[in-house]
Amino acid sequence: MAKILVADDEQNLRRVLVAMLRRDGHDVVQAANGTEAIDQLADVDVVITDLRMPGADGMDVLRSAAKHHPHLPVIMITAYGSVGQAVEAIKAGAFDYIEKPFEQDAIRTIVEKAIGQAAANRTAPRRELYVVESESEQKGKYGLVGQSTEMHSIFDVIERVADTPSTVLITGESGTGKELVAKALHEQSSRKTGPFIKINCAAIPKTLMESELFGYEKGAFTGATSSKPGRFELADEGTLFLDEIGEIPVEMQVKLLRAIQESEFERVGGIKTIKVNVRLITATNRDLEQEIQRGNFRDDLYYRLNVVPLQIPPLRKRTGDVPLLVTHIIKKFNERLKKAVSGIADDALAALEAHNWPGNIRELENVIERTLLFCKGDKIERADLQLAIAEPPPRAEPPALPRTTSSGAMSPMPLDDDDEDAMGELAQSGSGSLKDIVRAETSRVERELIVKALEETGGNVTQAARLLKISRKSLQMKMKELGLRDREG
Repeated sequence: MAKILVADDEQNLRRVLVAMLRRDGHDVVQAANGTEAIDQLADVDVVITDLRMPGADGMDVLRSAAKHHPHLPVIMITAYGSVGQAVEAIKAGAFDYIEKPFEQDAIRTIVEKAIGQAAANRTAPRRELYVVESESEQKGKYGLVGQSTEMHSIFDVIERVADTPSTVLITGESGTGKELVAKALHEQSSRKTGPFIKINCAAIPKTLMESELFGYEKGAFTGATSSKPGRFELADEGTLFLDEIGEIPVEMQVKLLRAIQESEFERVGGIKTIKVNVRLITATNRDLEQEIQRGNFRDDLYYRLNVVPLQIPPLRKRTGDVPLLVTHIIKKFNERLKKAVSGIADDALAALEAHNWPGNIRELENVIERTLLFCKGDKIERADLQLAIAEPPPRAEPPALPRTTSSGAMSPMPLDDDDEDAMGELAQSGSGSLKDIVRAETSRVERELIVKALEETGGNVTQAARLLKISRKSLQMKMKELGLRDREG
């Protein structure tokens, strides 16, 4: 379940939404206006906000979320007659909209999609951590950080194909920044003044994929109380970015192929053919040629999408960019965490450059953030990385334990040499199974992180939870599990 913020100046409507969502098992907080909502954006997974409110309105909430929490799904509530404004809000980055009067089942469907998107976003790279504020920084090009040969190859492709109608298939491992490249292609094209509409295909239930892409007419199915445009319509005269294209159901691939080839489609339940002018960019971390062999992806759709292939290299293939990325990420997290770290020591930087980075830039971001949280000096030293990154193991050894989980909860950290020796001795002495040893070590590391976070925040559990990037409730449960007293009562 998710933590959802409901913002509306109509108290009765808030009560209805809050009661319904809580019955569904969600943790719900509320705001009576946009200003109150903006103050709570950092602590929630999904936002439902009225479009029109006195003072700061729903668009102000959306703009604040887009600036400070760019992957937070925002759902707009709009009155009949204001649908045009809601559609503009989606083009500006809103996740979806709900039209009054609404059906509870329709709200549940949209919230379910938003929760799926929020879960996908938790593992997605944060755009602002890779964006260069100005070209004068000479850290990269087109808003992307990097000066390696590999990155210059990407810059060259962007320059050559950005202002063409050709479809682009961006491939690469998770965490390499495929969405950022898609955005760069849009912003360097003549369509940059048009909408950039994105959808994560993995976050949309298969049964809703068609209506999500092509829209639906009133009465097309239960809960369709009004007509609604799909993402293709919303992207007219702009760019449509389909992330995780390998997750799209086979039965939907025929309709998608037709929409790409003919630039036309029908809404679900409709008979009118709608023509659009859309530039399509897709991305995947799957090997689509293998998916074709397995029968999971149509070869004709693949060839239509793969007109311009663009492979994003993993970070381990462009370690020369690590110093630039580290400097940029330190600067960003200094602002976010109110830190004043000036840089990184040579031996610490060497350790980062030597790491294999299976999680790519996303993993580097997590390491730097975690290190800054507990760094006491004005420069990151090698010792500061002890809990964040281990020395790269020989290739014959198994990989380090995972650093994060998809749910955002804390997970086991790499062990230092003394810990590994101790665990090896325990295993050889027969004093416990490997699973028991890992569980004990996990609890030790979690306890240490929590204690340090509480010390940093003067015992404030809410602030400590924010530092650890988990919910307050999750932190309280973990503290209870580890026998740590909640000093906030």
